[in-house]
Amino acid sequence: MNWLKAPIVLQGVRVRLEPLASSHFPALVEIGKNKNIWTHLPVDGSDGTLLEQELKSALVRKASGEEYPFAIIDVQSGNAIGSTRFYNIYPEHRKLEIGWTWYHPGWWGKGHNIECKYLLLRYCFEEMAANRVQLQTSEENLRSRAAILKIGATFEGILRKERIRPNGTTRNSAIFSIIDDEWPQVKAMLEARIAG
Repeated sequence: MNWLKAPIVLQGVRVRLEPLASSHFPALVEIGKNKNIWTHLPVDGSDGTLLEQELKSALVRKASGEEYPFAIIDVQSGNAIGSTRFYNIYPEHRKLEIGWTWYHPGWWGKGHNIECKYLLLRYCFEEMAANRVQLQTSEENLRSRAAILKIGATFEGILRKERIRPNGTTRNSAIFSIIDDEWPQVKAMLEARIAG
């Protein structure tokens, strides 16, 4: 069952989320060269070959309904500035995850991520009628954890040794969620922050 009705284009004031396509790869590989992006992510995308392989795999998983990846476009410049996706999609339980979100550091802290997450969450709760949207990050990624809390998610705990990183070390993952009962309050808070 494919729960997502493609194509999905989500338009905001700062960002536009477009379905990831191979035409986005050159720009994403170029901005992905910055090693700071990948400190806590499961792939070192500063290796352009590795990042392109991951982007191609995301398109394969999109075709099978496992994921729905986006390119994040800065509205003002029209340039790709990062990527995000829906994954761990379970239509039978009306739940999914938002993740694999990354931006060039030049766009950190400028309001683009708040709007991006707002657009994704609004789609999940208002178009898909999701019960639960999950987000996770490395326990050590304090910047990402703070950003997830800022969008109104609830911290649920730490999954210990949840995955093995490419360098062989284990990662504990911090798990957060927003549920449908909380969406009206979270939505109002996000809209106020975006407007302010």
